[in-house]
Amino acid sequence: MTDRQPHPRILVFAGSTRAGSYNKLLARQAAESIERAGGRPTFIDLRDHPMPLYDGDLEAEQGLPENALVLRRGLAEHDGLLIASPEYNGFITPLLKNTIDWLTRPHEGESGLDLFAGKLAGVVSASPGGLGGLRSLMLTRQLLTNIGVTVLPDQLAVARAAKAFDDQGRLGDEQQQKLDGLCQRLVDTLHRLRS
Repeated sequence: MTDRQPHPRILVFAGSTRAGSYNKLLARQAAESIERAGGRPTFIDLRDHPMPLYDGDLEAEQGLPENALVLRRGLAEHDGLLIASPEYNGFITPLLKNTIDWLTRPHEGESGLDLFAGKLAGVVSASPGGLGGLRSLMLTRQLLTNIGVTVLPDQLAVARAAKAFDDQGRLGDEQQQKLDGLCQRLVDTLHRLRS
């Protein structure tokens, strides 16, 4: 790809803090794919940015948590998102929802929703089950759309994740090709939107 403009910056994270999370593995693989596709990924681990459960009274008394402010600043510096969404009982994780809830709150006269407006996102998931977290992808897509993010129609649900990743945490060839294709489309679409 001809680099007509600076590489689009893409924030990558998983909706899980668990050290052995398949979705964290998938997010790391996605960051590598984005870089190969000509983007500038920033992988973050939400374990490093803990926040309390969203509470309007807490917000009124103390304002936004420091980690929410850190993530807001990071998000503002990126053109797009790649989210690996685990599935808990057919839904997105409380962690992912809570993170989005804090990030969308207003701060010092600035709307949190403005941070997401115009962003482009890709969504992926991995699960030990046969659907690969597909139900969480639908809800992640809905949540992001509700806050003004455009979500690529492409998505990847990695089923039977215990077998999909090898001992080094790498995807098999077929799934890797699908992930590479999604990440390439994310980068290419961001290039087109910015040209």
